Amino acid sequence: QVQLVESGGGLVQAGDSLRLSCVASERTSGRYIMGWFRQAPGKEREFIVAISRNGGRIYGTDSNKGRFSISRDNAKDMVYLQMNSLKPEDTAVYFCAADRNPSTRATMYNYWGQGTQVTVSS
Repeated sequence: QVQLVESGGGLVQAGDSLRLSCVASERTSGRYIMGWFRQAPGKEREFIVAISRNGGRIYGTDSNKGRFSISRDNAKDMVYLQMNSLKPEDTAVYFCAADRNPSTRATMYNYWGQGTQVTVSS
């Protein structure tokens, strides 16, 4: 059972940058696809981006392209989400997720963190 813990959320102003971190409880050593999702109040959980086991491939959408980027450090069992030029509409709880197969669908991920709140003020 992989446990994931996110950190790095907080209250920032529009235009600021923030880097979220996610650490796995066991030595994942690149065995899992790692993804980031977010969920705003009253909305469904939204896929942001995912990264392949060795970090060589990024699975993303065009919605946040250029502002959000993902990276991982398998030696530390860490995955990161760098967020730039934040907007108030980016306010949400951000979740780290892991699974053996890549997907943009939240239901396809078996392992989740508890989430970290990101609030962007205008």
